[in-house]
Amino acid sequence: MNNIASYFIQITRRQKQAVILLFDIIVVFLALWASFSLRLGEWYVPDRTIVWLFLAAPFIAIPVFIHFGLYRAVVRYIGFHALWAVTKAVSLYALLWALLVLLSGTQGAGVPRSVTLINWVMTILMIGGSRMIARWWFTGGLTAGSNLDPSTRKKVVIYGAGDAGIQLATALSYSKEYRPVGYIDDNPELHNRLINALRVYPFTSLGQLIDSRGVEEVLLAIPSASRSRRNEIIKKLEPYPVHVRTLPGMAELAGGQVKIEDIKEVEIEDLLGRDPVPPRQELMSINITGKTVMVTGAGGSIGSELCRQIVQQDPGRLVLYEQNEFALYAIERELEEVIESKPEISSAPSRVVVPVLGSVLDRDRLKHVCNTLRVQTIYHAAAYKHVPLVEKNPVEAIRNNIQGTFNAARTANETGVERFVLISTDKAVRPTNTMGASKRFAELILQGLSHRPGTGTCFSMVRFGNVLGSSGSVIPLFREQIQKGGPVTVTDPRIIRYFMTIPEAVQLVIQAG
Repeated sequence: MNNIASYFIQITRRQKQAVILLFDIIVVFLALWASFSLRLGEWYVPDRTIVWLFLAAPFIAIPVFIHFGLYRAVVRYIGFHALWAVTKAVSLYALLWALLVLLSGTQGAGVPRSVTLINWVMTILMIGGSRMIARWWFTGGLTAGSNLDPSTRKKVVIYGAGDAGIQLATALSYSKEYRPVGYIDDNPELHNRLINALRVYPFTSLGQLIDSRGVEEVLLAIPSASRSRRNEIIKKLEPYPVHVRTLPGMAELAGGQVKIEDIKEVEIEDLLGRDPVPPRQELMSINITGKTVMVTGAGGSIGSELCRQIVQQDPGRLVLYEQNEFALYAIERELEEVIESKPEISSAPSRVVVPVLGSVLDRDRLKHVCNTLRVQTIYHAAAYKHVPLVEKNPVEAIRNNIQGTFNAARTANETGVERFVLISTDKAVRPTNTMGASKRFAELILQGLSHRPGTGTCFSMVRFGNVLGSSGSVIPLFREQIQKGGPVTVTDPRIIRYFMTIPEAVQLVIQAG
């Protein structure tokens, strides 16, 4: 039997449709013969006067089945919609066949009236039932030992018995990597109930499932939960020896379908401990919409996110100033794709995104760009900010962070730039390392320029630290140490770190302008 299933899976789509169509022709004959036999209570043999009705049945049924798409559905993934199509197709076929019997004048004498109703029921049961049996056969019944070996699949528990969890369990039933053994849900009304043959357990049963069922992973299927709620659940899971993975948020599940590829590692952002702080929308567009904006260090972690959010505010022109060729290429390509999806921007007569290769140490290059493109707002994100590397290369850090900021700020003032925003760091407060000292010096440069008589540029600065995912963040080191099994190096066991995400940091920068 397994060989037959394997052969059927390997043949072409056309051949599969031909096999199913031939099978349906036989089923239509059998259902009609069974209807007469059940009605008359004996093994029925049609006589010559009505045998043509038997021959006409498949000629009526098959075109109807084709019209309703019964041969387009993939048997291994057949579901409710396919069964509903079967019901509609068979109903129309049974109605047309009954109309043929009525017009032929054989109803009552040769064909009992109840045969048409029995034929309808029998055909639905045999056509629909055969497809469900085939699905069971191909996906987990007779072929489970060959296609989905339970010993090679990780046993997982799905946290969340809502729509996302149910869709995930359905997707995992076809996976060769995961094998769901149940749900965990906080709703007591669902406890001990069965959903798609999987039991819903309370959280207190997790330890028992790990010991008795060999559960290795917990998949969080709660995309609508707030970040604080997800953090609370993750903390509850910390004492258990399981690998925790999660599904993306609702915005990423807008398509309505959960796929195995959507499962991802729990990100540091999930452990933020709070919900993101929304920006004041009226401040986001003041210095951007309709203006020429330049971002220095546009290819960096903060600079690139700045560019993404600036594009959303419909600037007149966005100048990407970056010395790293590949980073500049990557962010330009990403922004062009965003712009193409916004017809009101892509149809603009002038180029919206302007990539410029250059260093902030090159003052002539800065002045040429600002004069030529008439820059109105500058976000200065170009800096060396990785503390250990800056300590080992202090001269370059001082040149880039101090001289580069001086060049950019003085150029902005001389070329009539309206707003200049410096992205600084919390390490500039009573600095104890070269990076912090260089950024504090950069702040003093802006303060000094702002007090000069005749200064037309409005200078502002934003300090923040511990930005999740930025190039100077300690998080990548922590993640690497955790993956290796520890230990995690911290400055002091008593230290408390407060984090923000890159989008939050960028929103602060834009609002500060």
